[in-house]
Amino acid sequence: MNEEFAELKINNETYKLPIKKASIGPSVIDVSKLYPTTGYFTYDPGFMSTASCTSAITFIDGDEGVLRHRGYDIKDLANNKNFLEVSYLLLNSDLPNKKEYSEFKDKISYHSLLNEQIRNIFGAFRHSAHPMAVILSVVGSLSAFYHDSIDMNSPEGRELAAMRMIAKMPTIAAMTYKYTKGQAFVYPDADLPFTENFLHMMFATPDRKYKVNPTIARALDKIFILHADHEQNASTSTVRTAGSSGANPFACVSAGITSLWGPSHGGANEAVINMLKEIGTVSNIPKCIERAKDKEDPFRLMGFGHRVYKNYDPRAAVLRESCKEVLTELGQLKGNPLLEIAMELEKIALNDKYFIERKLYPNVDFYSGIIYEAMGIPAQMFTVLFAIARTAGWVSHWKEMWEDPEYKITRPRQLYKGHVLRKL
Repeated sequence: MNEEFAELKINNETYKLPIKKASIGPSVIDVSKLYPTTGYFTYDPGFMSTASCTSAITFIDGDEGVLRHRGYDIKDLANNKNFLEVSYLLLNSDLPNKKEYSEFKDKISYHSLLNEQIRNIFGAFRHSAHPMAVILSVVGSLSAFYHDSIDMNSPEGRELAAMRMIAKMPTIAAMTYKYTKGQAFVYPDADLPFTENFLHMMFATPDRKYKVNPTIARALDKIFILHADHEQNASTSTVRTAGSSGANPFACVSAGITSLWGPSHGGANEAVINMLKEIGTVSNIPKCIERAKDKEDPFRLMGFGHRVYKNYDPRAAVLRESCKEVLTELGQLKGNPLLEIAMELEKIALNDKYFIERKLYPNVDFYSGIIYEAMGIPAQMFTVLFAIARTAGWVSHWKEMWEDPEYKITRPRQLYKGHVLRKL
């Protein structure tokens, strides 16, 4: 096959840059040899036009509202598979057969327990500490417990590290919730599926079992699937950047959690609930909508539109139905002030010309926040649940990075605009 090139002209000199073809979506101009060839760097704040790696995990077409994992449409996966099956798919390129799934599920269950010494780490925090601050510290501490036992140079070592991280994150998240509530920790139950087990650890107590509502469990499992991976987003890129130095994988995931915490990333669903509380009542919505359209006195509507999707967020389309199912099941479709505000906002966003023209549709954070609120999960825990799901994507990208023959330590360049030389 003939190789294609792009031509770059600088000061009457023409340089040929190889074009690398994508299987679908935009191909890329390879600028890796640009600096030694021309003496110039490229400038791309936010890396919005830069491909930092080759990946075969997730494909997004923001203009068309497409999200696929290993070629499978997100809606098909969310409606027909469970979170562990999708985690296996992200890690291993294909969906598991019955035997593969059984073995994977058993290994995840086996690794869900934490070293008992980790309980002591929680005691170092105030009970009022933000749960994200706690989990990033506890996850980072796993690198002390699993340091010499991880061989990142072997496929078996990388697989073990990935499974440990997927398995332990729900346990850490549930323990964090229990700690903030001043309640006793609840251990994993090997007889329960992944998502049901997490709900059990969250809401059971040593003297009382928690009866898992199937509608709630399925809705939460869908949320986990929809949040499992989203290509080279800020937190995934952070995990890859940290991992590129050869750092311990648990430390890399801790770095990813730090990035996820921001309100422009994983913290958006918490910000949705805070926004609904700020609006206060349905009668205040028109005033807030007008402020949202006013550049002089802006009111930021959280949970609408998306940095990537210029069409309807395909994940939101799935969660919209789950949201209604959960609210109906819990008897909260009417009568809950926050949810009534959310439903009215949704109706306006789907019909108002201002929102439609700007593609400001409700996104996945809008609906997941409403579901979490209905389930009785505190707003500060929302991003923690996001981290449980995204761990599958983080470790899949970390593993892929290690197996990439072009893998290098990350070293972005800069456009220097400071002093040239100063003398003391």
